[in-house]
Amino acid sequence: MNEALGMIETKGFVGSVESIDAMAKAAGIQLVKQVPTGGGFLTIIVKGDVGSVKAAVDVGAEAAAKAGELVGANIIARPHPELLKSYGI
Repeated sequence: MNEALGMIETKGFVGSVESIDAMAKAAGIQLVKQVPTGGGFLTIIVKGDVGSVKAAVDVGAEAAAKAGELVGANIIARPHPELLKSYGI
């Protein structure tokens, strides 16, 4: 499995939209879901090949930071199948 998961957490809707737009334009990734985690925080989950996810998360995190709403970003290369199953991915 050469897939990866990428996650970006933002505070507020504007940062998440900026981030998703930048990621979709930067690389061939698939938006899996956007999870509201409470208190105005949103986590965006994307998947794709490792290189595309890395490029997308880097660009998406930069876009969210410019909007002043980046909380964190992370990439999991080759996630365990049970992790994917637990999140319905």
